[in-house]
Amino acid sequence: MNLKHPLPPLNALRAFDALARCGSLRAAAQDLGVVPGAVRQQLQGLEEYFGAALFIRKGGRLTLNAAGLRFADAVGIAFAIVSRAAEEVQQRDRKTRLRLGVPMPMALSWLMPRLPRIHADLRDLEIDVVPVAVTRTLADAPDLDAMIAGGEYRPLPDIAATAFMVDAFGPVSSPSCLVPPDADLANWLENTTALVARDVSYLWDDWFRESGTRPSRFLKRVEIDDLTLAIGAAKAGLGVTIAPRASIELELASGVLTAPFGFASRPVGFRLCCRVADRKSKAIGLLADWLLREGQAADPA
Repeated sequence: MNLKHPLPPLNALRAFDALARCGSLRAAAQDLGVVPGAVRQQLQGLEEYFGAALFIRKGGRLTLNAAGLRFADAVGIAFAIVSRAAEEVQQRDRKTRLRLGVPMPMALSWLMPRLPRIHADLRDLEIDVVPVAVTRTLADAPDLDAMIAGGEYRPLPDIAATAFMVDAFGPVSSPSCLVPPDADLANWLENTTALVARDVSYLWDDWFRESGTRPSRFLKRVEIDDLTLAIGAAKAGLGVTIAPRASIELELASGVLTAPFGFASRPVGFRLCCRVADRKSKAIGLLADWLLREGQAADPA
């Protein structure tokens, strides 16, 4: 045996496996797509490699001897393992990759905790989550295949939008900003610092309208660049901000933020948006169905 190369030549092993499975030189040659003489040559080379007989030769016919039978079992198992591994690689390569834009706060608090479940449920779909600004749209994001948008988004005619979850939003603050149990909401707001995220500055006006609360003149109004930072400021106890529930789900669950007056819902909820040309694609359909199920489960109503 050649000790420098402990594995026999692959072609010889393929010929041996074919003979063991098919039972004759002719059938093994047909299985491999070669002439019988080529199979015979590979088998002879395999015996020379081992320096031991693997076959019983009688009347031009080859049958496995005891050593050949044992080796055939090992070769068959080895090829089966390699075949399964190759199939897994091919299936992995066949996954459809989808680049999904998600507003940063929602990506952090709502989608990322669910990502392991998405991967488990949608095995043929590889989702790349791309955090985006709330104001970004598919029109200016050619690198994205789809995007999750809240109630503020008004899709253009060439964008298809599928609603999947209520967009509930409301005032949130740190537990350190104590709210008396019998507090009147409008009066309480007049004595608080409002944290206004510039990228969604309309949220306060939207919330007053949808909740039916009388608009208030705050004790102080502080503008902050974006919603992610405004939520961080509220967590630090600097004031009260308006945030979608999906953007603070983790913070509410851990008690870092509270929503003392609950949430109101915007008329248009969260939607999965894609280009009209892509709306019937399998990847978009699978993700839309998954989000719809998840959105229904997440809705406390």
